[in-house]
Amino acid sequence: MPFPLTVFQRHPRYALALAAVVLTAFWYLSPYEAAPSLYHPPLDTTGLPRDPDLRNRIARSERIYQRTIEQRQELIKKWGPTPTDIVMFPPDHEPWPAYTVWDFFPPTFTCPHELERVGNLGDGGKWTCGLSRIEEKQDCVIYVFGVDWDSSWEAEMLSRTRHCQIYGYDYSANGFGSFVPRTAAARARTHFEKATLGPSDSHGPEDSPKMWTLRSLMRENGHSHIDILKVDVEGWEFEVMRSMVRDFISPTEDGTFGALPFGQLQMEFHVWHRRFDDFLSWFQLLEEAGLRPFMAEVNLVYANYNRQSGVELINYFFLNTKGDNVFISDGKSTIAQEVLAKDDGRIPGAEADEPDIRFIRHGPGPDAA
Repeated sequence: MPFPLTVFQRHPRYALALAAVVLTAFWYLSPYEAAPSLYHPPLDTTGLPRDPDLRNRIARSERIYQRTIEQRQELIKKWGPTPTDIVMFPPDHEPWPAYTVWDFFPPTFTCPHELERVGNLGDGGKWTCGLSRIEEKQDCVIYVFGVDWDSSWEAEMLSRTRHCQIYGYDYSANGFGSFVPRTAAARARTHFEKATLGPSDSHGPEDSPKMWTLRSLMRENGHSHIDILKVDVEGWEFEVMRSMVRDFISPTEDGTFGALPFGQLQMEFHVWHRRFDDFLSWFQLLEEAGLRPFMAEVNLVYANYNRQSGVELINYFFLNTKGDNVFISDGKSTIAQEVLAKDDGRIPGAEADEPDIRFIRHGPGPDAA
């Protein structure tokens, strides 16, 4: 006698429907367990942007920057293997190394405050870290060596700070550019002199151009600190910075080492005729002095109008992580004296015939062949 068919065998569609109902109920009634994630968010916020402790944020940036220095050595070994074997800008033929000199020095130190570009877009503007730190600072001091023809950065610094005094020096200009207003208020906070920054002093009556070291010029002005130092001296920056480190970092009488007297450095590099090993040792000198680059910007205006050349000009922006300055410390400034304003009786202004932007050129620096 054949085995009797069940109801599910006679009606398979009912069986499938019942199975679907059971599985759905099981799905909704079962406890949910998320699949394991490959991402584990950090629980420790120390040093992150939302960390209110400025020292923690700087310390975190320093750890990141030290990794960059290690990576630099690895890149040198890859393409060298020694610094003397590295070419600043490899030629356009096989083999094609995938680097330029600037790839060895990325600005991986993070500005611990707001970062913004102040002044014009294009030529003249500069990246600035923590402008809010000096907006109301009573003894704010800014030095500018190499006055730009438009001075848009200086003009915006004047308008966005209450007390900053700007000291400009350039032996090839007669004053600040046209963006700096010719008003009594601007005159009270801007001071210009036809002179230049150099590795040694030569500013006697017969010297032309007159050259000052930063140390001598600060002493002349009665300053013991500078909040922002802006330097564009057409290739002299290498000797200038060596002299500056020697003047300020040398051991003091009590055996401790000094610190560079500024909080932030904005400098254009001109690496005409430079060898990589020389530039490396010079950049390492800046790092040993506590300077950490938080931004870099190739001078593309120069590259565009000098197409037979390359990207030998670049602006670097550094924070000074040694000493005591307003960008790395929440304490009071170490300066007790007021800024000694030096009024030379002239309203800072540009020459009558300002240069055409189409013909901007940078001349050869002191190491030109």
